[in-house]
Amino acid sequence: MSPRTSGARQRASERPIGTVLPMLGLAHLDRPFDYLIDTDQDADAIPGVRVRVRFAGRLVDGYLLDRIDESAHEGKLGWVERVVSAEPVLTPELAQLCRAVADRYAGTMSDVIRLAIPPRHARTEKEETPPPESVVGVPDGEGWDTYAHADSFLTSLSDNHPRAIWQATPGEDWPTRLAELAARTAAAGRGTIIVVPDQRDLDRVAAACSPLLGDRCVTLAAGLGPTARYRRWLAIRRGAASVVLGTRSAIFAPVADLGLVVVWDDGDDSLVEPRAPYPHPREVAVLRSHLEKSALVIGGHARTAEAHALVAAGWANDLVAERVDVRARSPHVIALSDEDNRIARDPLARSARMPAVAFDAVRKALADDRPALVSVPRRGYIPSVACERCRTHARCRACHGPLQVHADGAVDCRWCGRPERAFRCPTCGGRRVRALTTGARRTAEELGRAFAGVPVTTSGGDTVADEIPTGARLVVATPGAEPVADGGYGAGVIVDTWAQLDREDLRATEDAVRRWMAVGTLVRPHGDGGTLVVVADATLPAVQAVIRWDPVGFADHELAQRVELGFPPAVTMASIDGSPEMITSFADTIELPDGAELLGPVPLPPGVRPPAGGDRGEQIEGEAERILVRVPRRTGRALSEALVGAQVRRNTHHETGPIRVQVDPPTIG
Repeated sequence: MSPRTSGARQRASERPIGTVLPMLGLAHLDRPFDYLIDTDQDADAIPGVRVRVRFAGRLVDGYLLDRIDESAHEGKLGWVERVVSAEPVLTPELAQLCRAVADRYAGTMSDVIRLAIPPRHARTEKEETPPPESVVGVPDGEGWDTYAHADSFLTSLSDNHPRAIWQATPGEDWPTRLAELAARTAAAGRGTIIVVPDQRDLDRVAAACSPLLGDRCVTLAAGLGPTARYRRWLAIRRGAASVVLGTRSAIFAPVADLGLVVVWDDGDDSLVEPRAPYPHPREVAVLRSHLEKSALVIGGHARTAEAHALVAAGWANDLVAERVDVRARSPHVIALSDEDNRIARDPLARSARMPAVAFDAVRKALADDRPALVSVPRRGYIPSVACERCRTHARCRACHGPLQVHADGAVDCRWCGRPERAFRCPTCGGRRVRALTTGARRTAEELGRAFAGVPVTTSGGDTVADEIPTGARLVVATPGAEPVADGGYGAGVIVDTWAQLDREDLRATEDAVRRWMAVGTLVRPHGDGGTLVVVADATLPAVQAVIRWDPVGFADHELAQRVELGFPPAVTMASIDGSPEMITSFADTIELPDGAELLGPVPLPPGVRPPAGGDRGEQIEGEAERILVRVPRRTGRALSEALVGAQVRRNTHHETGPIRVQVDPPTIG
């Protein structure tokens, strides 16, 4: 529709004023503005549609939030230039959620909408969406009998909105359990959203849901491509699909009459949103459950401190199995303990990468014609090296990234790929390197020689195996890339545990327990000969949690430590990243709420760079630092408001330079 000149336009007869949110992404302009709607646009200008408006002399995209009779603005109003599409994509529930997420994370509503609504494809909008044909029945709940109070939870799904933190038992067929929850909710006439970390998990859940839900179930993931993803997204908004399975952005799917929200394995790094304002699907699910009065399930084989905090606060309930069932389903866990005679008899047990007890477990599994899994924290051949003389970490001269060695002896940078043909240590001048860690490929090569004649499968990086054939086989995999074995692995071995425990990160121990339990749940129960060997000191709390298979107790201990030390989720913490000058200037403009503490500045923690960029995608050049602001949990919203206020002052004073503001950042250091 081409706009007419202003003089030729006539106001719509009813509710001629539209409140429009321009997609500007600036904190001081993060609010609706009133525009006039003419008679030609009247029929298409439905709340939720995309529009084009003129703002500060230029045409910008926007969303029509509402139509009203009178405007509070006393000046002259501009006109809506064009209704881009008559498809109301921003539903009232989605608009409310986007506003709540923006307020929670000190961001702008327009940035959240960009995460929630995929780009438009005009031809796709013109296609008709057929109604669903599948009839959904209520599945039996026998699979949930293992879990205490599961009966009351399943019953209340149809007429209430229970909230549960589900602790899946080892070896649990969790995709089928989630499919059963979705089917029960769909049979009651309500919708479901299930969010999983990656495509492999998504494929497993989709396979479990398809027999129960048929065409009422759709998947949403970036790998679909823009056209297919928008087509499915429209099917959800138009009510043709009531069960949505997807990765992190699926948490915003416009499901009508939402009855259940599920987030599986909320501690997985894949769920960390890299775009401003960096909302975590777990927290969005909590907000959405509250706003739309829907049931909530946060599940996994391990448990994060954030999820456990919901139970500790009484906001959610535990959904756990009886200890006798947990013990029956878990593998026999072995760690390095002086009380174990097999460890005591092996003088090299604590220094060997794979002690004799690990080799014995693998041999037994192979002898029983069962596969054995070896979990290695790093992919590649030798992914980390140091100077042979002084042990200083070898770094790239271009980007300061870690150097690695390939199977052919070539050395290059793991970040930028630049080859290093003449290494020279900046500390001592040494010219030779030694391995710090051994990757999955080198491990597979060594095990292939140790177990001659046994087939070896490597899974990780660009080559990930989803399943493996039955029979004796060695599988070397990186965390998250472990293939599923039919019937389970006869043995699992976790090596180089120090590489996971020694990371300078608040969540290093929690993440290690989550990864180790993910390996353990793939191993057969101890009654069927399954053995999990954790090559680490048995006295460590993380190792003890795996030995006892007690993720709830470990999460409770972790949360207690966070409370004592003043770290999230016991407090609300915000990080401000940028150049030293920028973050100091920004921190000076924050009107801190009562009880706030300002910590730093400190160098950016490992893992945050590269890449590093501001909220607008600008590159932070040169030295980058971080300031932390900590407040009690009850004043978290006040901190978000203070950060938005500082952003507003920064924008109105035309201060330039990239800066990144995150509330409850995933990496604190």
